[in-house]
Amino acid sequence: MKISRRIFLGTSAAALLAGQAHAAVGFKDYTPGMIETLLRQGKTVFVDYAADWCGTCARQERVIGELMQENPAYLKNVEFVRVDWDDFRKAEVTTSRQIPRRSTLLVLKGNKELGRIVAGTAKSDIKALMDTALAAATSA
Repeated sequence: MKISRRIFLGTSAAALLAGQAHAAVGFKDYTPGMIETLLRQGKTVFVDYAADWCGTCARQERVIGELMQENPAYLKNVEFVRVDWDDFRKAEVTTSRQIPRRSTLLVLKGNKELGRIVAGTAKSDIKALMDTALAAATSA
């Protein structure tokens, strides 16, 4: 009985931390109209379609957090928005951009999609996407 309680408590703590991971790395939680408002303001938006229970999403968020720590210019220049897959998978924010699944990362500027990763967790790929966002945000 003691072992299963420890496993349950450990799993519960891990789930709680995973759910809070996006806040720790500077993501804003999506609310309807948020992305469109940021784009109209001329911002470059990095969108993370994620679910708290998604292991791939958690890995992506850890990598993004590491990259933000390595280069503070990302947070300074790019708007990071997390769209909760469980709440918005059938909403226009997802369907209008043809997002196939959670663990999709997207960079938007103006009315253009500048890049996308679906279920990828390689640091080099995520860095390249974040660099695309940074370049778009800092270009004249």
